[in-house]
Amino acid sequence: MYAISLGDDGAELRPLDPWHAPEFLAHLERGREFIGQHIPFGAKATDVDSARELLQSYADKRAADTGSLHGLWLEGKLVGGVLFRIFDAVNGNCEVGCWLEPAATGQGLITRAMRVLIDWAVDERGIHRVEWVASSANEPSINVARRLGMSRDGVLRQSYPYRGVRRDAEVWSVLAPEWREARARTER
Repeated sequence: MYAISLGDDGAELRPLDPWHAPEFLAHLERGREFIGQHIPFGAKATDVDSARELLQSYADKRAADTGSLHGLWLEGKLVGGVLFRIFDAVNGNCEVGCWLEPAATGQGLITRAMRVLIDWAVDERGIHRVEWVASSANEPSINVARRLGMSRDGVLRQSYPYRGVRRDAEVWSVLAPEWREARARTER
């Protein structure tokens, strides 16, 4: 399909498809506790079949043009990913998200991959509003939103229960004109 280089460090953005289930499960096992600190992503993927089921759900979303999942490989090893959790081309809105295992943090992988996703959504699909939702306690995720030039729209106080505690969620966004303007400034 595609493999998009994210820099000179061997990082690549690639499709994450159902046939990746064994590799995806091994990746989740390496990062399960770390990933699960703030989000339940992958929590139900406990064997190859359930991992394949999760990947298939996103393959179905991609086919329906309502979402998609993309893996991050570093030197040939799956270490995380980015996704369109919601993709609504008709109304020009989407929600992006990410996850990463601990060994791959601090290298800018999510920021670099997300720039590719947002460029595509804005330039190719005409998305007007890209949204990022993160737990208020997830400072690394909020920092990515800041690095991407997103604005904090607000806090949804105690909006979701997770691990027995009601959590606050921050909503961040960037609009297509803002994205294009920021990109033009960095390309000068």
